[in-house]
Amino acid sequence: MKRFAGKVAVITGAAGGIGRATASRLAHEGATVIATDINTTDADQIEKELRTFGGRGRFATLDVTDEDGSHDLIDDIAATEGALHGLVNNAGIGDLRTIEDSTKATFDHVVGVLQTGAFLGMKAAGPTLKEHRGAVVNVSSMFGIVGTAAVSPAYHAAKGALRSMSKGTAVAWAPEGVRVNSVHPGFIDTPMLGGADDAVFAPVIPMARLGSPSEVAASIAFLLSDDASYVTGAEIACDGGYVAQ
Repeated sequence: MKRFAGKVAVITGAAGGIGRATASRLAHEGATVIATDINTTDADQIEKELRTFGGRGRFATLDVTDEDGSHDLIDDIAATEGALHGLVNNAGIGDLRTIEDSTKATFDHVVGVLQTGAFLGMKAAGPTLKEHRGAVVNVSSMFGIVGTAAVSPAYHAAKGALRSMSKGTAVAWAPEGVRVNSVHPGFIDTPMLGGADDAVFAPVIPMARLGSPSEVAASIAFLLSDDASYVTGAEIACDGGYVAQ
């Protein structure tokens, strides 16, 4: 089913994991996908993957903490594609430092990528999203909902703020036809977990297994699509039941 035929979407942090799976999912469903990342190692391969489905998908280098870079990207998309219908703020980094071991520089860097990056993305894309009545999905975390000693205070702060910012922007932009929702992945089988397997996490996950990037991508695709036309300000915990405990 080509739910995104004729639609244009931007995904940040698309060089791997959830972002790359989402880029492939949207392209498979007909979207022209601009996959962005600061990591350009697999740029050519990502473009090949996107174009496998017959679209005009491409890779673009983007540091989400660069305000001018975000605006330049959106201006380029408006010029080349004529529209923007979807924005997925997925760029992220992990951090395990405690309050005692962290520094202000580290805190600012983590918040800059996870929280400020999403803010800059929405700020830059807002006008064209409103023009085309588009949708935003912000990728937060289950640790933006509940606490744990396993990740840093900076990560908690940024992911929690992203959850709240999504709701506030959803309310502000609803009259202009733009939907904003958040997805909250749990333990997903990506390089960020350092190669851990199901056995490590099964005892704390009701579904007793890790999630896959494609499962999170499916939730993101739903929220971007017209199937979720009456859904805004919502959050989906894609976590195998972790936060329901």
